[in-house]
Amino acid sequence: MFFAILNFTLAGAIFVVGILTLRKVSSPNEVVFASLPLLFSLHQFTQGFVWLGMDGLIGARALHMSETVFVFYAQGLLQFLVPLALWLIEPAGVRKNMIAVLMYLGAFLTAYSLWKLSIVPTDVSIVDGVLSYTNPATKQAWLGFGYVLTTCGALILSSSIAVQLFGWLNLVGLTAIYLFKPYGFTSLWCLYAAAVSALLYFYFVERRISFLQNIREKENGLNNTLTTELNRLESVYPHLRKTFTKRDQSVSPKV
Repeated sequence: MFFAILNFTLAGAIFVVGILTLRKVSSPNEVVFASLPLLFSLHQFTQGFVWLGMDGLIGARALHMSETVFVFYAQGLLQFLVPLALWLIEPAGVRKNMIAVLMYLGAFLTAYSLWKLSIVPTDVSIVDGVLSYTNPATKQAWLGFGYVLTTCGALILSSSIAVQLFGWLNLVGLTAIYLFKPYGFTSLWCLYAAAVSALLYFYFVERRISFLQNIREKENGLNNTLTTELNRLESVYPHLRKTFTKRDQSVSPKV
């Protein structure tokens, strides 16, 4: 019961951060990446139900549905979702092209993994106090390498230092979990990634500040341009301004 409460509590905290992060979005292209904390929150909420099922507090059908949703997102969708989110916000250039390659690779890996997960049952058990999700169809070295490459690799390829840091933090956490508790790789890494994803809020705050500053600069620039044009026209055609001013005054109603 303790671990279920832990997952629900973490999910609630990250849910709040996820909503705040989405409110800092400045363009449609940012929505997918800004949604990651919210999606990780819902993911951990799902794992809370898996814990309830393992403790016998919910039925077998509810447990099966919870573990299926959890594994499909963790082992399937993330390897396409992460590079897609990065590709959408990355400026045009070499980095964007490299992320695009990882996005296509992630699309293939996602399709393959979801197919295998749908036809081969996933076994969930508790090992040393950790949830262990095991599926022989997806427990392959090349799939694991591709998973790390598409998720962490896309983040590290970003032109943003903050996003690169997020990628390195995930890579370090992922490696540590694999070395010390490989049986809990899926559950522990997703828990870790969910917690670290809260840092994305500050990244989007920075982007929002930059966005608003650009608008202010453009408005100031536009005002300066219009002022310069007005001064030039008044200096070139001074009589036109006086003529129209007198005409406007002559037709204005007297009070």
